[in-house]
Amino acid sequence: MFLFVLFCSIVLWLINTSRRGKDLFIRRIAGLNAIEDAIGRATEMGRKILYIPGIMSMDEVQTIASLSILGYVARYAADYDTLFEVPNKDPITFAAARETVREAFLTAGKSDKYREDMVTYITYDQFAYTASVCGKMVRERPAANFLIGSFYAESLLLAETGQLTGAIQIAGTAEVHQLPFFVCACDYTLIGEELYAASAYISKDPLMVGSIKGQDWVKAILIGVLLLGVILETAGVHWLTAFLQAK
Repeated sequence: MFLFVLFCSIVLWLINTSRRGKDLFIRRIAGLNAIEDAIGRATEMGRKILYIPGIMSMDEVQTIASLSILGYVARYAADYDTLFEVPNKDPITFAAARETVREAFLTAGKSDKYREDMVTYITYDQFAYTASVCGKMVRERPAANFLIGSFYAESLLLAETGQLTGAIQIAGTAEVHQLPFFVCACDYTLIGEELYAASAYISKDPLMVGSIKGQDWVKAILIGVLLLGVILETAGVHWLTAFLQAK
């Protein structure tokens, strides 16, 4: 109970610190460089970017993280006048994605370039959606595919189809069982918490930045306690083990 309260206090303190305007350092995720390279390639080839924000609704934290990255990609697409499309499975995610892309084009000063058909709603059925997106990949051959969000059985179908069309692919998910498919079929994969860290780095949202930083501190403390415990137990001192032992 003591450790739980301590860890929660650390996270809340760092969130509050971030909200007060203090800059909390988060290392730039290497995948962000890959994102910029993929957008540059699509621009040079004169072909579109296809961004798939997962298949879940806005109550899924991975979808929220994906939309932060979507805004980042959309701003670059607006700056470079790159063709851009976001097919959606969930209607609520569709509405949020449309607003995200519209705001990104407005921020880039290219509101006149924004079109409603950049963000489309396909269907709520999982595999009908997958078939439609795979068909787009084969017919239109986008230069860059982004598969970032929550994915399930459709992950391998989408990633394999994109690879066969020769697109550069950037994926990201926290679904452990889908990561091997993305790692095998995509050029770069944001693995697990990298998805959330990339989203926090891009958005600079105090809640997200403070949460990520707080989790890092908690992990560092846990590792330190574990190492100290190993050293003490090896030396025959058992007080830390007794203190941490569940009653």
